[in-house]
Amino acid sequence: MVEFSVSSSTMKLYSHPMSSCARRVRLALNLKGLEYECINLTPLEDPELSKINPMGYVPALVDGTAVVSDSYAILLYLEEKYPQPALLPQDLMKKSINYQVASIVSSSIQPLQNTNIVNYIGEIVGPDEKIPWAQSHIRKGFVALEKLLVNYAAKYATGDEIYLADFYLAPQIYNAIYVYNLDMTEFPILLKLNKTYEETPSFQQIMVES
Repeated sequence: MVEFSVSSSTMKLYSHPMSSCARRVRLALNLKGLEYECINLTPLEDPELSKINPMGYVPALVDGTAVVSDSYAILLYLEEKYPQPALLPQDLMKKSINYQVASIVSSSIQPLQNTNIVNYIGEIVGPDEKIPWAQSHIRKGFVALEKLLVNYAAKYATGDEIYLADFYLAPQIYNAIYVYNLDMTEFPILLKLNKTYEETPSFQQIMVES
């Protein structure tokens, strides 16, 4: 986290409509009922972003004089500063499941199906390999998630309340189905969760934006 020279009473989230990382943060902001200005940068090479986040990635959150980059760091920051409603359950085991889901999606799935990586695969291997590449890595992660959630999933990923895991799962499942056309028949738990997300207005509003 860095300090930003301009203070404002309204949080600003630098985002992109199709960024699953930014969608995680927007879902959390909505759950906590926090007001914020969403600044969609298209293209992502917008020079304004590099002033906020030297890495040039979204999301980046400006909250008063504080600037926080990376969705995981932003979510933890929001949880510390605005603890209610909570992003994590009190039960220690369920909390650990939320952390594991977030880790699998953010480290083992999302980076490997990121548009930049998929396009690079198309350049060095061939355009016909782009979708199979993404599907392969998403499927591997989904196999792990399906096993991880088998004893915990209910209406949402770890029970009947929305928690951190749901913010990671909803955008990733959406990408799998609607961007990469992954066959989801072997993932009944994730399919059931996706149905719930699609029936949850606060989720659907953000997921359908493009």
